[in-house]
Amino acid sequence: MTPPNQFEEALLDAALSLQDASAGKTFLEQACGGDVALRERLEELFDMHAEAERFFAMDPLQATALERWAEKAETSASETRPPEEKQRSIEGANAHIGRYKLIERMGEGGCGVVYLAEQEEPVRREVALKIIRLGMDTERVIARFGMERQSLAMMSHPNIAQVLDAGATETGRPYFVMELVRGVRITDYCDQRRLDLRSRLELFIEVCLAIQHAHQKGILHRDIKPSNILVVEHGEKAMPKVIDFGIAKAIEGRLAAGRTATSIGQFIGTPAYMSPEQAEAGGMDVDTRSDIYSLGALLYELLTGRPPFDANELLKLGVEQMRRELLEKEPPRPSKLLLSLESAELAEIAGKRRCEPARLIASLKGDLDWIVTNAMEKDRQRRYATVNGLAVDVQRYLRNQPVSARPPSRMYSLSKMVRRNRATFAAGTAVAAALVIGLGTSTVLFFRERDARQQQAKLLAEAEKNATITRAVFLVREGKPAEADALLEQIHTLPRHPSFDAVSIFRAVGDWLAVHQKWQEAARRYATVMHLDQLDIWGSVTIDYQAYAVLLVETGDFSTYAQFCRTAAARYAGESNGDAAGRILKSCLLRPPDAALRTALQPLRKAAESSFERSGGKLWANIPVSLWHYRRGDYRGAAEYAFSKEVPSGDSAATATGCVLLAMSLFHEGKVEEARGNLERARKIVNAGFTQRLDKGDGKAGYWYDWVFARILLREAESTIR
Repeated sequence: MTPPNQFEEALLDAALSLQDASAGKTFLEQACGGDVALRERLEELFDMHAEAERFFAMDPLQATALERWAEKAETSASETRPPEEKQRSIEGANAHIGRYKLIERMGEGGCGVVYLAEQEEPVRREVALKIIRLGMDTERVIARFGMERQSLAMMSHPNIAQVLDAGATETGRPYFVMELVRGVRITDYCDQRRLDLRSRLELFIEVCLAIQHAHQKGILHRDIKPSNILVVEHGEKAMPKVIDFGIAKAIEGRLAAGRTATSIGQFIGTPAYMSPEQAEAGGMDVDTRSDIYSLGALLYELLTGRPPFDANELLKLGVEQMRRELLEKEPPRPSKLLLSLESAELAEIAGKRRCEPARLIASLKGDLDWIVTNAMEKDRQRRYATVNGLAVDVQRYLRNQPVSARPPSRMYSLSKMVRRNRATFAAGTAVAAALVIGLGTSTVLFFRERDARQQQAKLLAEAEKNATITRAVFLVREGKPAEADALLEQIHTLPRHPSFDAVSIFRAVGDWLAVHQKWQEAARRYATVMHLDQLDIWGSVTIDYQAYAVLLVETGDFSTYAQFCRTAAARYAGESNGDAAGRILKSCLLRPPDAALRTALQPLRKAAESSFERSGGKLWANIPVSLWHYRRGDYRGAAEYAFSKEVPSGDSAATATGCVLLAMSLFHEGKVEEARGNLERARKIVNAGFTQRLDKGDGKAGYWYDWVFARILLREAESTIR
């Protein structure tokens, strides 16, 4: 039998998700319409799945043995034996896959089954083992499964389930092993613990950080929904974990040799959370903004207790009508949905969020309504350009700061109404046109043509900017950063809706220029990064701040640096994450601060000290706190924090910075010789680091900006001690 294509798999998965076999077959009949051949084919696959279910319902010991027997039976007729002999063989087998012992079946996806397994060596632990389901190991499915394995292996983030191992069974079926996440789906977790809106939004921000990390690795999730985000508890802290990148699409490079696992007509993802471009029959141009739409749908449900579209109702519509719903129907704003509910239902939803119904509706009206609406725009050009943009707006809402999301203009709302009611508006337009033909048709056409030309010119200019950025991206990936830098010189104004690539390419070129010690040019590139990348929480942006700060000081642009420090201190005043607070402290204390800046940085110092305590005295956590004490004149405290333990033997940028801070602190305490000894060691480390051309570096020895940071403080120390 010819294996099903992706579109057929999606229909089959939708049918299998219904509660019973009759409902599944009814759905297939409606979805296939008049295509009798397609319906018969899918019904046959549906029945085969029932047989597979009985196989998987077996004890894992029997299932593994039966799989091995079936493989042999396919290749040789001589393997046929009496049923009694077969049963004895099954009962005598071992339920092992490699070094993993299968314990129980936990769940299944479109083409894989997940088992709880026990790893027996080199360590004994429980893991989740995912394997291609029996009968689905076609070449294309295996390619897609391999892509899933590679995409997960590329990512390393505390909020993404970690891949531990991968391999193939004796019969050639691929599997991979991942961290066992014993969690509760995020919506259930929030309801069970009756989390208020703030707590729900803080969890949502962590999910955004995980998806942003995946995007930075070039991976789309494409199936973001509550069941793929599990919440586990570590002590008193709740941590969401994103799972199942099984339908992830590589957005840069080819993970599977020569193939992309994308085909015309695909309909992948869960419909209730699916972006319009995923629902389009011929749509292949799916990018990071598709995940942003799904995140908006997830946020919708976290706020209201209901998804924007009812999944069961969608599945009953049939595929074509379902597509039309997703492409054209606008879900009600969250506050409007709550207003439409019965009082008892509304009271229950509000109770799970620890507030009164009227207060809940009032909280959603305005900013939260528009944040969700912006994320779920049908026109992806009007959505948040990156997950960063969505996350920062949620963070700004929590801080009572203005958000970037705004209600759509009247003209945009009117255009969408026209698209939804073409026939009515066409008739009305015909009548109106008849009335105005004699009142100046030529004048109207003139102004329309002029406006159209102006709009076309703007769109062409935007397209050219984005095309230039895209060409620069490919040049960097081909190892031609100098040519990419020359292309970026042609962009005099930034696109109105920059893509994620725009942020990453300016950062990449800035890093390349800095590595070649072209400080002025690198500073210009990072100034653009700071303009584009507005993530107001922990993440890559705080590293961008650190890089930009050292470039400003290295180039002697002290007035811009002073303004940068004031802005950073104000933006991060309420930052509770110690790592981010430490980076901002370092960035703002490269030069002695004035009294106002020192006061503004005080809350960050407390967060950085808590990070230092949690790290167990790691050197990277010492430096911000030591520098803070030094800048306020507490030289003894600075010396104590410079190295909380003994001075390390390694020659990293962090060691050099610690030696500099210790040297300056000891000098001010009158310990001149000891100060000079530490200064000399710092000088040797820094000189060695800059003897050869810098590379981008790593977290152990130090990134380029860590080395420049150390050299800036070294110059200050040499001036002070001399």
